[in-house]
Amino acid sequence: MRKALISVITALFFLPQLPQTLAAQEHTTLGFGRFFSNDALGDGKDRWRTGSYAVSIVRGADWDGALPGRIGALLEYRLRTEIIAPQNLASPAPSDRRYVGAFSAGVHSHFALRSADMRIGADLVATGPQTGVGALHRELHKLFGMTPPGDLSAQIPNHFYPTLSAEIGQTYRFGEARLRPFMEAQAGVESYLRVGGDIVLGHLGSGALMLRDQVTGQRFAGIKGDGTRGFSLTLGGDPARVFDSAYLPEGGAATASKNRSRLRAGVHWRGEKSEIFYGVTHLGREFEGQASGQTLGSLRLHLRF
Repeated sequence: MRKALISVITALFFLPQLPQTLAAQEHTTLGFGRFFSNDALGDGKDRWRTGSYAVSIVRGADWDGALPGRIGALLEYRLRTEIIAPQNLASPAPSDRRYVGAFSAGVHSHFALRSADMRIGADLVATGPQTGVGALHRELHKLFGMTPPGDLSAQIPNHFYPTLSAEIGQTYRFGEARLRPFMEAQAGVESYLRVGGDIVLGHLGSGALMLRDQVTGQRFAGIKGDGTRGFSLTLGGDPARVFDSAYLPEGGAATASKNRSRLRAGVHWRGEKSEIFYGVTHLGREFEGQASGQTLGSLRLHLRF
């Protein structure tokens, strides 16, 4: 199934209606996106998908609130780091998942496909001590007087995983509400097929290029929208079918679950100079024997005084 996902995603690069893709245009920086998630902002239990941080730079010729019809005309350059940890950092249970320190870099193209919007891209995901994530995690916990990770020799080892992913969605408007069903596929460090949807009540994302956080599924702006002030509420969820995961390798003590789920909600406020987003996401069980799901909190701040 993983090979089939790779074939489908790769084939999207060669859609017949987009033969003149990657046209030579001068790209400029159109926006920045940043997104932070941590279970300290959610259930506070410092375990499993415990923390992640994503930074995106979006470049293109211009932005008028609508996606271009050509692949490559609007590019997102993405950097991510993530910590996945066992439930007990100091003394992990033999049946728990292994520690993961991951860092990735990638390029993604956002474009219109008929009446739908599309994202397709590639990332190179690095794991293991080479990333320095585990060492940084240990030093930060010591600095703040928290329990540091114990022996990290059993963490997922050094490796590089080329990863392809694609998402297609379409937005439907109902007065002040917007509904966006979507489908996402990924093949690489984790291979899965996901179907879900998001609802926005208010003006969050109006006229903006919205990006999706990989861990929580929360959406955040990569290019600013029309600047409308006020509050917005977001709701969303998605089940996924998982085919394999380098984070939960076959033959390990923790066996990856075939099905995953996410439920999320968020509140966004924008004032004259500042804006704040806070969201919560409940992640279902990801491996057999996992005692429960977990709740992550997400924060995005843009403050000007």
